Amino acid sequence: MKKILTYAALAAVLAVSPAAASAACYVEYKAKRDTPFTLVYDVATVSGPCTRKDAKPKLARQLKAQGLVLLKVLSVSER
Repeated sequence: MKKILTYAALAAVLAVSPAAASAACYVEYKAKRDTPFTLVYDVATVSGPCTRKDAKPKLARQLKAQGLVLLKVLSVSER
């Protein structure tokens, strides 16, 4: 009986855990670097809601840290 309660409690915690509930959001994008001039097409993952509106500022921050400027978000998808 004690094992059943332990498993039930564990299942309840996992069911409400945000990490377990959220899926990865993949963002397909175009970016550029000025020096040396480089155009980039790639796919990145971002956390949070998987919409263009929510993903764009998060992706722009990630790319800025790499010396890139976001040009366009082409698509977003949850997997």
